[in-house]
Amino acid sequence: MSYMAKFRLWRGPDGTGELKDYDVEVQEGEVVLDVIHRIQAEQATDLAVRWNCKAGKCGSCSVEVNGRPRLMCMTRMNTFEEADTITVTPLRAFPVIRDLVTDVSFNYAKAREVPAFKPPEGLKPGEYRMAQEDVARSQEFRKCIECFLCQNTCHAVRDHEENKTNFAGPRVLMRVAELDMHPLDTVDRRKMAQDELGLGYCNITKCCTEVCPEHIKITDNALIPLKERVADIKYDPIRWLGSKIRVRTASD
Repeated sequence: MSYMAKFRLWRGPDGTGELKDYDVEVQEGEVVLDVIHRIQAEQATDLAVRWNCKAGKCGSCSVEVNGRPRLMCMTRMNTFEEADTITVTPLRAFPVIRDLVTDVSFNYAKAREVPAFKPPEGLKPGEYRMAQEDVARSQEFRKCIECFLCQNTCHAVRDHEENKTNFAGPRVLMRVAELDMHPLDTVDRRKMAQDELGLGYCNITKCCTEVCPEHIKITDNALIPLKERVADIKYDPIRWLGSKIRVRTASD
């Protein structure tokens, strides 16, 4: 069974684009990406759209559908009424290259600022030994497909372009939390998370968790524990006092 749907797509480069309407056939069982491909094949052959796996595992087809950040390949057409007008726009938090394709290089640049995993001195690959509980704690974060829907929906960058220089966003901070939980990692990134990656900009509204297609509990399991670790070193009075006391050496 098929029907004619009304789609409204963003067309053009950033700053000079506009929404254009398309009437397109929709077949039973299709997702938004199927319909976008039909529009591209039959009505707008120059439509720019990013996609790859069509299985919800590559994160390429991130857009906003009726104002909500979504993966097109995971948004089923039967979730809309046949009379609905479906508006598809590029991710709002990032510069538009053309049509539905955005420049998400900001996320990779911020990720490169995070120091990599560093094991204890002298510990060779194959000699790592960890409790299963420690392994499982950060395993959830490895499900991330880097669709950057969490980065896009976070109001700290979505509504405040000026914050991008100081705030890395939930995806990058989740990586910091993952490394901080690793029992064999020797790098302390907590001060960096607060001072350079903007952890304080996050006010735990959980909007990033709500849009995650992998259902990662970003706020509860990554950002809040990281905030607690940062607060521990920054505001604990005993730690503060200890940092002010000069350690005596043997020569004193």
